[in-house]
Amino acid sequence: SKLGLVLVATVMSAVQSPVAGYSPRYTAGAYEFRHVILNKQLIKYVPQDRLMTESEWRNLGVQQSRGWVHFMLHKPEPHILLFRRPRDLEQQEADHQQPQQQHQQPQHPEQAQAHHAQHQ
Repeated sequence: SKLGLVLVATVMSAVQSPVAGYSPRYTAGAYEFRHVILNKQLIKYVPQDRLMTESEWRNLGVQQSRGWVHFMLHKPEPHILLFRRPRDLEQQEADHQQPQQQHQQPQHPEQAQAHHAQHQ
């Protein structure tokens, strides 16, 4: 019915994402940075005297890949969260996830011969 559609539209407009926006990533020195803009209704849940833990900002609805750390308070605009992570974190993780077999070398001469025979 038309009334049902209006009701659904009203409910949907009242449900907002907790995050108003994510900045593009930018780099300086050894770090990659970004800021996240929360909807201002969430300011009451943002501590004003300390940095937030990962579980705290994730519980507010912030979604980002691993490694980001809330590193600075921006007191004039407490709804803007400032994050950073090591610039080479994604490369480090990619290197770490490569199969371990590529990095293992046989220890004994017999194993070296068997390994060499397998890969010819």
